[in-house]
Amino acid sequence: MTAKKKILLTGAAGYIGAHTAVELIEQGFETVLIDNFSNSDRSLLQGIEQIVKQKINFREGDCRDAAFLDSVFSKTKFDSVIHFAAFKSVKESVLHPLKYYENNIESLTALLRAMHRHQVNEIIFSSSCTVYGQPDSIPVDEKAPLKKAESPYGATKQMCEQILEDTVKAHPSLKVVSLRYFNPIGAHPSAHIGEMPTDVPDNLVPYVTQTAAGLRPKLVVFGDDYPTPDGSCLRDFIHVVDLAQAHVRAVEKINDLPHRIEYINLGTGEGVSVLQLIKKFIDVTGVPLNYEIGPRRPGDVVKTYADAHKALALLNWKTKRSLDEALQDAWRWQQKI
Repeated sequence: MTAKKKILLTGAAGYIGAHTAVELIEQGFETVLIDNFSNSDRSLLQGIEQIVKQKINFREGDCRDAAFLDSVFSKTKFDSVIHFAAFKSVKESVLHPLKYYENNIESLTALLRAMHRHQVNEIIFSSSCTVYGQPDSIPVDEKAPLKKAESPYGATKQMCEQILEDTVKAHPSLKVVSLRYFNPIGAHPSAHIGEMPTDVPDNLVPYVTQTAAGLRPKLVVFGDDYPTPDGSCLRDFIHVVDLAQAHVRAVEKINDLPHRIEYINLGTGEGVSVLQLIKKFIDVTGVPLNYEIGPRRPGDVVKTYADAHKALALLNWKTKRSLDEALQDAWRWQQKI
C-alpha cells in the first residue's frame, strides 16, 4: 500500500482550512497546520481535534516569515502544500486594498520560495471564481477569459494565479492545482467547526444565521434591480465539506493531471439567488428572518455559477450535499456558538 502524503496546510484555523484539515486527517494524511490568527479563530483548532479525536500538529506563524517557514519545512519532508492563508473579504479589500495586496501576494511568494529551498514540488492553491470578474456567459468554465476583477480581493487571486503560472515555467519540477471556489457555505455536520467571522460577516450565510439568532437586527439584501429572475445577485452555493473533499482529491490526483498547472472550478453548477437562499433558509429551519432590500454593494458580481465538468473529469469529484443540508448545518453551527 502506497504511503499517504505529508501535507502542509496554511490558514488552517480559517473556515475552509479547518474543514480541509478534518478531511485530510480522517483520510490518514500526516498533516501539519499553520496559521497566524490574523483572520481566524483558535477555537476552530479545538473543533478539529474534537472531530478527528486526536491531537493535531499545529504551528503558529505567518506565511510571509521566511524563518518561520524554514523552521516548519526543516522538521517535515512535505510532499504537498495546500495554501489557504489569505484575507478574503471583498468589502474589506475595497476599503483597504494595500492590506490585501501585501498579505495575499507576499504570503504566496514567500511560500513558493520556501518550497523551492526545501524541494517541495506540489501546491494546491485556494483561488476563487472572482478571477472571472463579470463573466460574459454562465455557467462559467475554466476557459472563460479573466475579466477585470471587481475588487482588490479578486485582483489578488488573479495575480497569484499569474505568479504560479510564471513559477511553473521557471521551475519544471513544480506542479500546481488552482481550485477556483464559487460560494462555500454550511458547516461540519458535527457542529464542531463552521464559519466564524472575526467581525461583521461579509458573506451571506453567516449574516443570515446571525440575524436569525437575534445577533443582528436585520439582513440587508444588496440590490433587487439586477438583471436576474428576482433582481438579486445569483450565486453558486457549495457545501464547505464538499469543497474540503475536493482538496483531498487534488492532493491524490495532482501527479496524474495532464498539465503541470491546472485551473479547476469547484461549484454545484446551479445558480441560486440571494432572495431564493433567504427563503430556503426560512423553509428548512422554520426560523423567521428580518430582511430588507438595500442599495447595490461595490465589488459584487451580478451573476455567476460554475461549469464543474472539469473537476469531475480530472479529480473524480462533484458535490454531494444539497442547499438544504448546507443551511441546516450552518444553522446548527450558529446555535452552538
